[in-house]
Amino acid sequence: MTHVPITYIEPVYRPPSEAESLILPLTNGCSWNRCTFCEMYTAPQKRFRPRDEAEVLESIRLCGERFGGAVKRIFLSDGDAMTLSMRRLTTVLAAIRQHLPGVRRVSSYCLPRNLRKKSVEELRELAALGLSLVYVGAESGDDEVLDRVDKGETFESSREALEKLGAAGVKRSVMILNGLGGRTLSRQHALNSAALMNATQPEFLATLVVSFPLGEARFRARFPEWEPLDVPGLMQEMELFISSLNLDRTVFRSDHASNWLILKGTLGADKPRLLQQLRAAIAAPEAAPLRPAWARGL
Repeated sequence: MTHVPITYIEPVYRPPSEAESLILPLTNGCSWNRCTFCEMYTAPQKRFRPRDEAEVLESIRLCGERFGGAVKRIFLSDGDAMTLSMRRLTTVLAAIRQHLPGVRRVSSYCLPRNLRKKSVEELRELAALGLSLVYVGAESGDDEVLDRVDKGETFESSREALEKLGAAGVKRSVMILNGLGGRTLSRQHALNSAALMNATQPEFLATLVVSFPLGEARFRARFPEWEPLDVPGLMQEMELFISSLNLDRTVFRSDHASNWLILKGTLGADKPRLLQQLRAAIAAPEAAPLRPAWARGL
């Protein structure tokens, strides 16, 4: 595409699957921004604020003039555009429909807390206007792990949000962080994360490995006894997680740059194959197709 008539405040983040999407910022930063493992919105210029509504609507209009029907996907950024009011969200979605008629998918990050005051009926209204997919960073289904990383959520709050979205017909892509509980909480992290997925049956599930490109100080301030899992430990946690999943037709991906072993499939159809890959890697790591450290892009 040529120059996009949108003002961005760097850094800008999006899920890997939104590489071809037009990024439309509705907020700057993240309204929670206290998760100790997350460095995405800690820069001073990323302090949370809603974007000016008139500016957003003008950006949509200008994109319509410039790109016509060429835009097929839009990702609403930054960290949690879904925190905005129903009036703001419906206004934006209606403007997208008016000015960018070629759009077939609108998606957004979504914190579970964003949906506490939104009903299933309201979410159905957003879906009818074009919101078709949200990315929910559940991170874990274990309440102790969630508390240690200051997620501001619980198993129940995540379950409630995911069930609301499912009932409204909005597809859900859930992220779980491999290794988030460290050595001591690894087992309960894996088991309770699997329980959350089993209870909600998301359409998409991805796992990433917890990492700290800017250092561990922020994370350890609240979780000082955390001990990182080594590569075999990460794979053992994944083996327990996947073996505990009872999913009907969830597309599973563990191919983010942070992952050592790339896994892809549909659960539950591909569960035996994925477990076989994991167990083979655990038994003979020297023969496993592990991503080299230099290629992890962290």
